[in-house]
Amino acid sequence: MAQNRSKWLWIAAAILLAGGATMWWQMSRSDKTPVVSKGGLERFTHFESQYVEPRTVSVWLPTDYRVGDPCDVLYMHDGQNLFDATTTWNGQEWQVDEIVGQLIGDSLMRRCIVVGIDNTDRRLQEYFPTKVWQHLPAGIRDNAVVDELLGDDYLQFVVDEVKPFIDTHYRPLTSREHTFMMGSSMGGLISLYALCEYPQVFGGVACLSTHLSFKHLGHGVDGTLWAEAFCQYLATHLPDAGSNRVYMDRGTEDIDASYAPHQQRVDSVFAAQGWDGDHYVSLVFDGHEHSEIFWAKRLEQPLLFLLGQ
Repeated sequence: MAQNRSKWLWIAAAILLAGGATMWWQMSRSDKTPVVSKGGLERFTHFESQYVEPRTVSVWLPTDYRVGDPCDVLYMHDGQNLFDATTTWNGQEWQVDEIVGQLIGDSLMRRCIVVGIDNTDRRLQEYFPTKVWQHLPAGIRDNAVVDELLGDDYLQFVVDEVKPFIDTHYRPLTSREHTFMMGSSMGGLISLYALCEYPQVFGGVACLSTHLSFKHLGHGVDGTLWAEAFCQYLATHLPDAGSNRVYMDRGTEDIDASYAPHQQRVDSVFAAQGWDGDHYVSLVFDGHEHSEIFWAKRLEQPLLFLLGQ
């Protein structure tokens, strides 16, 4: 009974996090295989893990790709929503194959493989930066339900299981200078957390519409306390300025409208650490909402920042 109650609390929280036409929790999944219009797509539909639940991992390959080609690798969260709107719950997609394929074709960005990692019904837990709870105020810290914070487990899955598989199976360029991560909303949180926890693995991350307010996430603690704890975590865990690249952005409508003060707080942490404009950008897109439609509209920006020629 307790497990069922917890599950429905997560669903209720996800519904509260809906903005416009999008929702943070994958309400339903299609069994239909995504179709891409540029490049090719290979899918591993039951990728096993010792850390998290099995899920589909999709690998987008640029046109005329051959195993061993010197490609960078971009890991992306919410893999269900990246390639084909006809297979997504909300009829929206990031248009990754079209946009990445076009930028590569125009010689504007380096050739890369895109690894789309599906979410599960534990998305909110898996994308939550685990160690942030250690930076909550004394007395509040004990109220945090830390066994629900699965970000560390999820990142171990990506770094210790998915990446070695990709490196072995496709033989791309494997050093951190050629390895990147991107996500939106909670996916933005876990991407920035990944850079802090694994700066030797990821040369850069892109965080779109990052849910820096931590609103509705709960775990026994108010979202504003989580937000400040995350900034405290960043202040003590960011890599050395200039060693990696970080792209962040937000829109100005629906959920994104509430991010402004939190993004400014994060920006101040990066500035205090000495990050310059060549290694850290924080952009605002007027009129953009919290959905795949708008992330697709500006996807070119983070791609060129991380992988531009």
